[in-house]
Amino acid sequence: MNSSGAARKETPGTLTQLFFEVLEKHQRPDAYQVRVNDKYQPIAHTEVRDRVRRMALGLLEIGLKRGDRVAILSENRPEWAFADWACLTASLADVTVYPSLPPEQIAHILKDSGAAAMFVSSDKQAAKVAQIRGEVPSLKHVITFASTKPDGVDMTLAELDARGAAVDSAERAAQWRTDALAVGPDDLATLIYTSGTTGLPKGVMLTHDNLYSNVCACRDVIPFDGKDVALSFLPLCHVFERTGDYLFWATGTSIAYAESMDTVPLNLQEVRPTFCMSVPRLYEKMYARVLENALAGSIVKKQIFYWARGVAEQWADVKLSGRTPAGVLAVKYSIAQKLVFSKLLSRTGGRVRYFVSGGGPLAPEINKFFYAAGLTILEGYGLTETSPVIAVNSPMNFRIGTVGKIIEGVEVSIATDGEILARGPNIMKGYYNAPDATKESIDKDGWFHTGDIGTIEDGYLSITDRKKDIIVTAGGKNVAPQPIENKVKTNKYISQAVMLGDKRKFVVMLIVPNFDQLEKWAGRKNIIWTDRAQLLTMPTVHQKIEKEVQKELAGLASFESPKKIALLEHDFSLERGELTPTMKVKRRVIDKDYKEMIDKLYAEPASGETAGHE
Repeated sequence: MNSSGAARKETPGTLTQLFFEVLEKHQRPDAYQVRVNDKYQPIAHTEVRDRVRRMALGLLEIGLKRGDRVAILSENRPEWAFADWACLTASLADVTVYPSLPPEQIAHILKDSGAAAMFVSSDKQAAKVAQIRGEVPSLKHVITFASTKPDGVDMTLAELDARGAAVDSAERAAQWRTDALAVGPDDLATLIYTSGTTGLPKGVMLTHDNLYSNVCACRDVIPFDGKDVALSFLPLCHVFERTGDYLFWATGTSIAYAESMDTVPLNLQEVRPTFCMSVPRLYEKMYARVLENALAGSIVKKQIFYWARGVAEQWADVKLSGRTPAGVLAVKYSIAQKLVFSKLLSRTGGRVRYFVSGGGPLAPEINKFFYAAGLTILEGYGLTETSPVIAVNSPMNFRIGTVGKIIEGVEVSIATDGEILARGPNIMKGYYNAPDATKESIDKDGWFHTGDIGTIEDGYLSITDRKKDIIVTAGGKNVAPQPIENKVKTNKYISQAVMLGDKRKFVVMLIVPNFDQLEKWAGRKNIIWTDRAQLLTMPTVHQKIEKEVQKELAGLASFESPKKIALLEHDFSLERGELTPTMKVKRRVIDKDYKEMIDKLYAEPASGETAGHE
């Protein structure tokens, strides 16, 4: 069993301890930022403290008791953070709910957690809760961040705040602080329901120290200077952004909330952040947009882009080998920056020191492109059950194609079948109301079984695939689909790719084309079509995409390369249950939903296939 890890230096702690330490150390006027009336407005640390105290006192005044669960159903906004801190300092455990979930899934989470109260962000979210409130007898209070009270809402946040203010005093404030700091490291801080790729979501029980230890370990490997600004846009109900925001809070970093995922490009320009966290999908889209803009220009523009890219890759190779680019290469790189890459940097606001990537594998080609362009993406790895970080690249220890070195206090072992096992203060307390599932995930020696396959080399952890995603063909060949899908998605003609073929003769791939690029190509070829469905039925179009797929997969073993592809006219979606809220593909759902299309791919022999041969 191959293992790696370092002993923990920090003593166990709590998130409430972190909250008050920061209030004593930092007095920024812009602890948080929110866009109001087309302009970002600052919220000072002192205002955060007062708002949180009044909300916490208000929650206690309406009858909530230590250990009660309080759900938060909201998009990212300062009130989300206030509600979280209020629950933590009132010794309540919050239950995070994705704002994109439908009522029936929300009902499961509320019933399973036994939530006694709930925050909702808007009338739209309140309407979902109103539909299912009769199914949740434990739910006594629904509090809205909005100013109106539709059916099913008991009070506004302003009213809760007023309840707290009515009992607020110097004596009560001191008692609130004392009680908050009396919370224990092993006390439950939050329940986060894993979206999962199969079955009903399970409530992951994370303690104060699970999250506190993770923040402390990450603070030691990623450099902050107390003047940083972060743009927060991934859902706070997901542990990746949640822990990230705790990390930003702990380092005195100003947290600016994007209005929505759609406004991120605009908000980047306005906030000009120094840090951003995202899942790989954002970097994939940014990469596709850069290629699209570069290749849509004149022949001269294309030549400049390819020259600049070549120079940047040479520069990156020198830097990644630990040397300093100099001489002619340094001059060429400076020119390449001015001609090409400065435009990419300006689109991010021009101040980004580091991007952080997590929640799924990032294609090494995309990571290297951004690094060569002057934007460093620190890729990391973890799960909800690990609070989440197990490993992360740092500026000092940076290796593309890996998820970095194991963080302090965490041990990692590679089991005989390649599965990554983790142990440490960040490992969850267990699954709520699911002791059998907990025993399946955490063995008697305290090792959490991640379900991911990986390797450790020179202390760097690499993820090769999900254990459950490994495709075993009818011929007994094992195929790891994620790296292959990631390669394909770097092609400008391809938006999404999913490989299938478990227990089948060979592997196939479902492709969602990048229609902006495909339609431009079809126009240049004088192809006439009325809609996308018709376009995808044309043999020349199918051949084009097939050619682009195979171009990216040169060098793969024959059994790893898809023998056939099928084209889809729409992206995989969260609403249809094909993606998790963190944009991971539910391979089994896709295998089932597109069964007829997939079966057709196997109805006729693949090129070069003979009986009994794979």
